[in-house]
Amino acid sequence: MAPAFDLNGQQGSVKLADYRGKTVYLDFWASWCGPCKQSFPWMSEMQAKYGAHGLQVIAVNLDAKADDARTFLASVPAKFTIAFDPAGTSAQQYRIMGMPSSVLIGPDGKVISVHAGFNQSARAELEHQITTALGVTP
Repeated sequence: MAPAFDLNGQQGSVKLADYRGKTVYLDFWASWCGPCKQSFPWMSEMQAKYGAHGLQVIAVNLDAKADDARTFLASVPAKFTIAFDPAGTSAQQYRIMGMPSSVLIGPDGKVISVHAGFNQSARAELEHQITTALGVTP
């Protein structure tokens, strides 16, 4: 099972339990992460493309200073849910080793896959994992 979390977000509390029944693409990121600048537009695209099919993208920021995250988000907007974990507790629970790292969680709350890093070549495989979990054709 995916470890539960309850974090502060841009629009209030972000609890994994609230997304039960949805396929969750959980991303861990930080403002200093270069590949995160590439992954954010892609995650916004995935949310727009598959949100109606049950996908929820949640990106957990691990910066110690919220201002660093806000500066990043001002230049790379997110069209999905953002949560803040300055202590990094959730990343420890998920055993995250690098930025960005993503965890695909099924509607039943079980971890389907874990992926470290992000680049152009990862896009197709990650989208395939998402569409397979959702049971939709890209």
